[in-house]
Amino acid sequence: MAEFLSNHSALVGLVIIAVVFVAFVIERYPPEVVACGGAVAFLLCGYLPAEEMTAVFSNPAPITIAAMFVLSGTLIRTGVLDAAATWLVTRAARNPVAALVAAGAGVVFASAFLNNTPLVVVLLPIAVEIARKLNVAETKLLMPLSFLTILGGTCSMIGTSTNLLVDGVARNQGLPAFSIFEITPIGVVTAVVGLLYLSLIGWRLLPSRSDLGAKLSENDQDSYFTEVVVLDGASAIGKPLGEVGALSSRGIRPVALRRGTETLRRDIAGVVLRKADRIVMFASPEEILTLRASDGFRVARSLPARQGEERVVVEATVAPHRRGVGRGVWELSGLSGSGTAVLGVRRHRHVPGPSLGETRLRPADRLLLEGSADSIAAISEANDLVGVNVSRARRFRREKAPLAIAALAAVILVSAFGITKIQTAAFVAIAAILLLRVIDADEAWRSIRGDLLILIFAMLAIGTGMEQAGTAQMIVDAVTPWIENAPHLVVLLVVYALSSILTEIVTNNAVAVIVTPIAIALGAKLGIDPRSLVVAVMFGASASFATPIGYQTNTLVYAAGNYRFFDFVKVGLPMNIIVGIATTIAIYFYYPA
Repeated sequence: MAEFLSNHSALVGLVIIAVVFVAFVIERYPPEVVACGGAVAFLLCGYLPAEEMTAVFSNPAPITIAAMFVLSGTLIRTGVLDAAATWLVTRAARNPVAALVAAGAGVVFASAFLNNTPLVVVLLPIAVEIARKLNVAETKLLMPLSFLTILGGTCSMIGTSTNLLVDGVARNQGLPAFSIFEITPIGVVTAVVGLLYLSLIGWRLLPSRSDLGAKLSENDQDSYFTEVVVLDGASAIGKPLGEVGALSSRGIRPVALRRGTETLRRDIAGVVLRKADRIVMFASPEEILTLRASDGFRVARSLPARQGEERVVVEATVAPHRRGVGRGVWELSGLSGSGTAVLGVRRHRHVPGPSLGETRLRPADRLLLEGSADSIAAISEANDLVGVNVSRARRFRREKAPLAIAALAAVILVSAFGITKIQTAAFVAIAAILLLRVIDADEAWRSIRGDLLILIFAMLAIGTGMEQAGTAQMIVDAVTPWIENAPHLVVLLVVYALSSILTEIVTNNAVAVIVTPIAIALGAKLGIDPRSLVVAVMFGASASFATPIGYQTNTLVYAAGNYRFFDFVKVGLPMNIIVGIATTIAIYFYYPA
């Protein structure tokens, strides 16, 4: 057996790669599990020495990707992305078309520097709101949203994990590292051609359905019903409600204003606030905690923490038993004098009201509680509250937003001017934002996609095993006779097409790792600059438009917009072809043979 594995190493390696690709397509196991299995197969066959497998963990690409996840998470934690989204919604109400153009440009620009997945998650409901302002179906905007993030991601080395990963593999193969903006001219061509296609052709092919769009905009279903009291000395006093920044973010929807015995429900955005006004609203847990920490407002009946008291915020559900059901929010057993506050109530598809204090609890109501762990436990037991979990919501640290923006900008500038490597700059930035409390350590680590990093490390091991087994060289030897006399442009088209087609079937990061060493070996054998072929792999593995499974953002909008699989084929396949041809031509002129 050992002799067979040694004599037929290239073929066995090809079989392992084929099995891994089939497993990716079948999706019986998560991609990271499949990749780990493939790496172990190379290890057991003797094609991947233990020291070579360990060496993949020193590759700078996954470390840089993890660092960029943290920096993207910092922008979410400080409310930067939320502020941008709020600005877009406000502009959409005044001029929807201008807001749509601004959103498109902003998405492309932001995607060049931020992780695409959280960006799309934040912008999905925004796209739905803009669609309603334009009176068009949400399906006309959600797929383009994903495509724009893909196009923007090609404009810099940190725009997508694929670029960083290809760079890491190429460096291991002996190629010089790519600078952060080296591929930007090609990315601009790709983005412009993609935008022209979407503007002139793609939008005509998009379906017009609104089946699930309403679900995305039902923000109240993810928000808590609460009320906020304006305190003496608050900067909001004397200002119209709609002009108070702390009350105007996208995660807050005021529904009434109570002043003494008077309740105002119409046109409350123009009402000038006074001391002791109570604003009844729906708000996200993050916004509630942000208001809770401000000096100018008091959320419900919340009180300052007692001396030495450690407080937690939990979410709990009212069980269908008589002890909790029917009681008012302030009448929960053990609540009075405990120091625990009910910050909000969430009731599915119903307004609890008319105010938080007048809410009578029903089965399945969700409560947001703040207090000491002991008092919350006692109240939960006394009132049959179930599903008590510490809330993962944290207040927005908007006062730290300039630091978050400065950290990301510093990483980009330091890397662009070659002062230090991007992974070094990113780690320095992360240390700074942690020390300055821009983001807490647990949040920083939680923002890292562990499954993606495992997938990348495992695929790097597979790539090393494929080289050691001779599989990459065997593929090159098989392909060379077909294209050895072909012009440089044709070779670029072949490499790009191979990367793009495989990306539509399996994960883009897997394709990047497997195809990059093949492209480098092919370039060396044909006498073509391998760097140009590596860039073709970068763009081909990122430019995934024809299926909803080739890129994570496509999968997000596929589910959210109730698209059909063929919708992506109809819109994305022509875009793949047009963008691919334009990109390879740009590479051809940018990297002459």
